Amino acid sequence: MSDSPTPQDSGATPGREPVPGTPRWVKVSGAVALALVVAFLLLHLTGSGFGSGMHSGGH
Repeated sequence: MSDSPTPQDSGATPGREPVPGTPRWVKVSGAVALALVVAFLLLHLTGSGFGSGMHSGGH
């Protein structure tokens, strides 16, 4: 006898991929957060970020 689970014991359906562990909403939220961080960094690195002169009209 072997200690490894059979497809019937592990809950997997033969011939089908197991369900991925990370939900889609977590991946989408992470991608949105990453995009916001990148946009924030780009604004600051280009000098057009948020600061005291933001509303001064560039004078």
